[in-house]
Amino acid sequence: MFKKFTAKEDIHSRTNVKSSVQRGLKTKLVNQFPKLEEVIDEIIPKKGQLIVVKCTDRLSLYTMENEVLFLQRFDDPFIPSLRLVHKYPTYFPSVKVDRGAIKFILSGANIMCPGLTSKGASLPEENYPVGTVVAIFAEGKDTALAVGKMAMSLDDVKKVNKGIGIEVETHIGDGLWSLDLD
Repeated sequence: MFKKFTAKEDIHSRTNVKSSVQRGLKTKLVNQFPKLEEVIDEIIPKKGQLIVVKCTDRLSLYTMENEVLFLQRFDDPFIPSLRLVHKYPTYFPSVKVDRGAIKFILSGANIMCPGLTSKGASLPEENYPVGTVVAIFAEGKDTALAVGKMAMSLDDVKKVNKGIGIEVETHIGDGLWSLDLD
């Protein structure tokens, strides 16, 4: 999604978010990611100024102090930035892919089911429905390498084991990763 993303050409406007809207946003984020409740005031402090950056393709980046926290396209679910996932890795649903999938993910490919079900991968016991936003870790690595949305439920990934399991939204090294908002 962010392979050719650049600040100069793709960003249209920046707007300060009112404190009332900011409170509503925090509620939506906690509803989507329940574990965030204990750290939401660290991520978006009451006295901090949240800014929404409007981009091409109806994409909104929610930023604080020139750091992207979340992104959202239209009214789709919020997607945490990879840098935020690195700071709070246990607060988001996650999966682990096998070592062989790393180079493909870092080049922007979606994650195929066999990369999620092979020997080096690990999936949680709970089922993630279609559309669940997940942090993607890799075998032998400590930090997430991507964030994506489930293209099929986790139960179906285990049963079918064919096709795209996760659509990658952002990964290390893409345009969002290297975005400089200064």
